[in-house]
Amino acid sequence: MRLGDLVEGLKGDDAGKHVSGFAIDHRKIEPGTIFGAFRGARFNAEDYIEEAISMGAIAVVARAQARVDGAVHIKAEEPRQTFAELAARYFAPLPAHIAAVTGTNGKTSTVELTRQLWAMAGHKSASIGTLGITTDEGQVTTGLTTPDIVTFLSNMSDLSQKGVDHVAFEASSHGLSQYRSEGAPVQIAAFTNLSRDHLDYHGDMDSYFNAKMRLFDEVLVENGVAVIWADDPWSQKVIARATARNLRTMTIGENGEQIKLLGRKATPLGQKLSLRFGEEDFSVNLPLIGAYQANNALTAAAIVIADGAGAAETFKNVEQLMPVRGRMEHAANSAKGAPIYVDYAHTPDGLAAAISAIKPHVKGQLITIFGAGGDRDVGKRPEMGKIASEQSDITIVTDDNPRNEDAAEIRKQIMAGANGALEIADRRAAIAHCVSIAKGDDIILIAGKGHEQGQIIGDKILPFDDAIVARECAA
Repeated sequence: MRLGDLVEGLKGDDAGKHVSGFAIDHRKIEPGTIFGAFRGARFNAEDYIEEAISMGAIAVVARAQARVDGAVHIKAEEPRQTFAELAARYFAPLPAHIAAVTGTNGKTSTVELTRQLWAMAGHKSASIGTLGITTDEGQVTTGLTTPDIVTFLSNMSDLSQKGVDHVAFEASSHGLSQYRSEGAPVQIAAFTNLSRDHLDYHGDMDSYFNAKMRLFDEVLVENGVAVIWADDPWSQKVIARATARNLRTMTIGENGEQIKLLGRKATPLGQKLSLRFGEEDFSVNLPLIGAYQANNALTAAAIVIADGAGAAETFKNVEQLMPVRGRMEHAANSAKGAPIYVDYAHTPDGLAAAISAIKPHVKGQLITIFGAGGDRDVGKRPEMGKIASEQSDITIVTDDNPRNEDAAEIRKQIMAGANGALEIADRRAAIAHCVSIAKGDDIILIAGKGHEQGQIIGDKILPFDDAIVARECAA
């Protein structure tokens, strides 16, 4: 592809230069690359423009004030956005059907359940997010909920070349604010919920909300569909944003207009949902436990219906959904028969939802183990301690991913709100303790890390998988 094919109005010899790729890391420049020189909070790529050009960059997307000598300077008020638009043209064609899901909790489950429902409907589909890239052929880990824009669009292009035409991806607040979800034509945007998280980055809840809303305000195509869980305190604000843009909306939940949740009853292996779609009522046996699992499954169903699938067929397929890795995952049973569940819940709202999901199934005591990640929002720690200690029968506070913080200090901040909780620093020892004390009618919930296969301590990632450790302790 020539540079003139991507940059409108470019003439002369520059227009005929061959484009070999895109890069936002100056160390990955090859001859023919278009370099994105972005200014970040900790890193200013404009400092490396000269080096990028010396390595073969033929064009640089940067602010007008940046100094660019020896390459085409593509000036932009928002370089990240312009870079994404150019890269999308380069990586085309992309999958024809794309849905994006944002919210604090439930994104991972919703995109993966959407993928499953699309697959059941006969489409070659994929999900992209915290778990990596998942297709019917398996899973590839990417390491980030929303990867960098070059990786994101390259992955989309690769999927398209492999015949995948339906993709659901997680749109994180970081990714949206940093224009890492741009370029791909998103026809359906979904909102799950909003609660305290990432305030170390966004500062306050309104800023956090506005970062999420870029999905509806700017990323979603003009004639797109906004799928909104209607039972969250922030839902009406999301609906207002969608309405202001004249988007077609589908709302779901007890307050939903298109998919109304009439009732929900726990069963031994899941829950029975009573729904109304249009003028017709449906009874759906969802093989996943917990109210929030119902929320995610119904949001996924709404995405698939918004994409053109029939409601009756979709609700029937909901009954065949499989659990998502690390999301209320039944890891093992203790020797005495106590079920052990692993969940990714790492926010106050997420932890409360996970506990509420399990409670209807507990005959004895609910034993909850959790911690909090380092280098993250400090304010949520005592809140999580309070929720766990008040809503569980036995609470164990342990280490999560302390990163560069003092693990003992993190536990101390959690314990400030966790009245009556027991503190066991070593996560394996904490899990082993719970397995040893649990009786047959009890249930153990291990929260916070979910699908993660490592524990981050300082600059090291030590092998640790909650589900595997639980099985080892149970054995």
